[in-house]
Amino acid sequence: MLSHPLAPGADLRPLEPWQAAEFAGYVERHRAHLAPWLPWAVTITDTDSARQFLQRYADSQAADGGRIFGIWLDGVLVGGVLFRVFDSRVGTCEIGVWLAPRAQGRGLVTLAARQLIDWALGVRGLTRVEWRTVPDNNRSIATARRLGMTREGVLRQAFPHNGVRHDIEIWALTAA
Repeated sequence: MLSHPLAPGADLRPLEPWQAAEFAGYVERHRAHLAPWLPWAVTITDTDSARQFLQRYADSQAADGGRIFGIWLDGVLVGGVLFRVFDSRVGTCEIGVWLAPRAQGRGLVTLAARQLIDWALGVRGLTRVEWRTVPDNNRSIATARRLGMTREGVLRQAFPHNGVRHDIEIWALTAA
């Protein structure tokens, strides 16, 4: 099994279709916490929808595109990180993150995102890593800052979610 230690008791591992039941259970337990920010927290309602979601990332990874990883703390899935977009031809990617409330404050998202950034820029040779968030997601913005990202601007009313069009802040880090 492929695993990267993040901190004592915490690991970063691929999140794959065979783990759909575990992922569906995670989403169900944390839906209220995730749903304000993540559309998939509303659409993943059972093992089948979780499997379809994870399969899309498995297929994307097989085509050298986006990929998804889970964060486990003491053997329990508590969050994850993903390359929502990964385009080696253009040299850009976008990272997304989520975490259960009980796992917050330990730096796990920052450590996991750093692993993805280091791999994208250092191993794959990409030029640009993006981070997108709604302006009132203070935890996400704080993480982007900890990662050394620069706020580049706002896409006004660019993100339809829960019947509202939200602004999206763009944060980025470049290889230079």
